[in-house]
Amino acid sequence: MNMRLLPYLRLSAAGLALAALLGHPSVFAQTAGTPPAASATPGEGQRVPQRLGLQTCIDIALQNNLTLRQSQIQLRNSELQLRQARLNRLPNVGAFLTQGYNSGRNINPVTNAFVDQGVLSNNFQASVQATVYNGGLLQNTIKQNDLLRQSNEATVKATENNVILTVIQQYLNVLTGQEQLVVAQRQRDVSVAQLDRTQKLVNAGSLAEAELFVIRATIANDELAIVNAQNTIELAKLALLQAMNVPAGGPTTSSFEVETVNVPDPTVTPYGTTSDDVFGVAQQYMPDVRAADLRVKSDAFGVQVARASLFPVVTLNGNLSTLYSNVGLQRRFDLGTVTNIDQTILVNGIPTTITTQQPNYRFENYTFFDQLGNNLNRSVSLQVQVPIYNRSLARTRILSAQLQQQNSEIAAANTRLQLRQNIETAYTNLRAAGNRYQATLAQVTQLERAFKVSESRLNAGALNSTDYNVAKGNLDRARAGLVQAKYDYVFRIKILDFYQNKPLNF
Repeated sequence: MNMRLLPYLRLSAAGLALAALLGHPSVFAQTAGTPPAASATPGEGQRVPQRLGLQTCIDIALQNNLTLRQSQIQLRNSELQLRQARLNRLPNVGAFLTQGYNSGRNINPVTNAFVDQGVLSNNFQASVQATVYNGGLLQNTIKQNDLLRQSNEATVKATENNVILTVIQQYLNVLTGQEQLVVAQRQRDVSVAQLDRTQKLVNAGSLAEAELFVIRATIANDELAIVNAQNTIELAKLALLQAMNVPAGGPTTSSFEVETVNVPDPTVTPYGTTSDDVFGVAQQYMPDVRAADLRVKSDAFGVQVARASLFPVVTLNGNLSTLYSNVGLQRRFDLGTVTNIDQTILVNGIPTTITTQQPNYRFENYTFFDQLGNNLNRSVSLQVQVPIYNRSLARTRILSAQLQQQNSEIAAANTRLQLRQNIETAYTNLRAAGNRYQATLAQVTQLERAFKVSESRLNAGALNSTDYNVAKGNLDRARAGLVQAKYDYVFRIKILDFYQNKPLNF
């Protein structure tokens, strides 16, 4: 099977290594989804299939894991903050209206004259405010929140890594236990066959009957080894269910099986890359490192956001208002007729009558919409707010943001330190696992030869059952150890391969 590391590799090296080791490339497709409803209880009442594959286990664990759900909610929150930061660049538009009725002596809101009657009035106003300059606060806030969103996105990937790693480790433990159970059952079958041969030798008088009791005791020990292996599998299955956050429910651990995966016997060869080279490649792909670096950049913009409070704020304001009153001004219409008005005046002491003509008019109230149009008022203003003294609040914010940035830088350095140490540990563990596998393989080979000799001598009556049991017990323990050594060694190789973004070949 050939499988290449996909370009969107963001899983931890350990989790991906185990995924590749067990032959499930679909593990790479895990992405952060929409967080489930907070009221749901993950895993409650959930039933697992009768036969579980690795991908199914991973899917269930990612669905039920509470830590991952928290990370997804945090990511969603950072996306909302980024969206709001972008919307803050838009003008702020508002409107309000009032309607009132006053009785008695009041002021006409249109003429500002006193009237002694009930006044019904409306006031309408709309305003808009746009930020022209605020020291780069808006743009830097957008950049800060965007980097924070990317950091939380990487954190989700890192959390997925931990979930996947835990599930695969428990899955691997089940497989290891099953393989050890097969070894124990084979050894029991060997003992049963030896009992049959010993019985024949006793019947023929070649061996004492006491040898039968020794072989039967050996079979009892083999049965105990089988029971222990079964118990180990049950415990491993329980740990797998707990990693998936699925309640065991009593006998649940016995109600499902995991799909077996054939891992070929490895060939131990020196690893061709140093730990420094592995670290140089790994820090480019690990989501933990990416999340830490992005948070440092985000906090750097946070300092710029805090500095914006030292600069003036320039805003452009617009206002539109109008009003209506039921006792407002009236409109006048010329009737086309006149009224003669006689008036007596003195001209050089002589009374003289003068007739004047006055046009006749008709008055009526302005309509509601006419008043709104007549009373319309518009205004535009440019406002500059200059900070002079605010009890050192701005300086304190800047210092706090700088300390947060320094803390993020230390956290990023610590993340890289842990990554380097993990790689160095994995590199050392690989050498140790290789040495252990070689030694265990050689031990099994020699013990198998010794056991065949002991078995032949026992059949020929030249060896007692006690020595035979010692040889068989040594071989049983060595074979069980070889199973663990094989998985451990292959696992260590895949860890370093994934740290280097190498293609995987099986």
